[in-house]
Amino acid sequence: MERVEGPEGEIILRIEVEETTGDRIDRFLADRLPLSRSLIANLIERGHVRVGDRTTRKSYIPVPGDVIGVEVPPPEPVDIVPEAIAVEIIYQDDGFLVVNKPPGMVVHPAPGHAHGTLLNALLHQVGALSPIGGARRPGVIHRLDKDTSGLVIVAKQEGVHRRLAEALARREIVRRYLAASWGHLPEDELLIEADVGRHRRDRKRMAVVPGSRPALTEIERLERWRAADFLRVRLHTGRTHQIRVHLRHIGHPVVGDRQYGAGWERGLEGKWPRELAARVPRQFLHAAELHFHHPDSGRLLEFEVPLPGDLADVADWARRTS
Repeated sequence: MERVEGPEGEIILRIEVEETTGDRIDRFLADRLPLSRSLIANLIERGHVRVGDRTTRKSYIPVPGDVIGVEVPPPEPVDIVPEAIAVEIIYQDDGFLVVNKPPGMVVHPAPGHAHGTLLNALLHQVGALSPIGGARRPGVIHRLDKDTSGLVIVAKQEGVHRRLAEALARREIVRRYLAASWGHLPEDELLIEADVGRHRRDRKRMAVVPGSRPALTEIERLERWRAADFLRVRLHTGRTHQIRVHLRHIGHPVVGDRQYGAGWERGLEGKWPRELAARVPRQFLHAAELHFHHPDSGRLLEFEVPLPGDLADVADWARRTS
């Protein structure tokens, strides 16, 4: 990939296609660039993506020999209002920070969540974030669901943002979660490889959809409870709701997941599952570990945060009663 900065602050990316994958151009580029598929689709619609000297459509399938040019306009000014909300910053330097996001907090403003987000809090605490991501997502390298707690990387400088996003796209940032799933896995270690995309009927949900975006999840059972397993989960890809969808797909949804596992406890024997369901306040999913190399120095950084109190209490009860 070739990267050139234009005279107006735009970034021009060029990719020469060496082999056909059969993917549409928006997906082809999303798998190779540190840009989201939705942003790429928007750039295509606005005429900022060209194949040779011609603009293209999202449906175009690149072929060997194509030279694709992507023009990324300068980022919009950040328009998020800083708010005095306390959040725990685990690490911070001039380029980026690592935050322990509490449950119940949205990462960035979205419809219905204009205030009280992680970015509102960080803009108050650190003053400025990388403008990449636009006016509503400055500095965001990766996200967590509202009811998932744990570690998030947020960039402060534009150059650092690009390098971290590229490392994430190359799967060089190790992300591990702690989770509880209903029932018992057939093995102590599993690798789930199943494409994840929008549910064909319910567009607010994700699902395993063959032919959509490839997704790979690595699972290790840490503890076997009476009617649930306590897991360490590593994301090798970062699709929306990936862990929750993959565990639902194999018949062991995340405990407390009201979107993908509602009522699952009723299909299990005894009172224990219903008691566990009553005790868990949210989906039992926590982003516990991040390992990656510093984008400037190359030094290996390793961060780990334990289960927060709400999930730790549930885990303690499950151990005592199993």
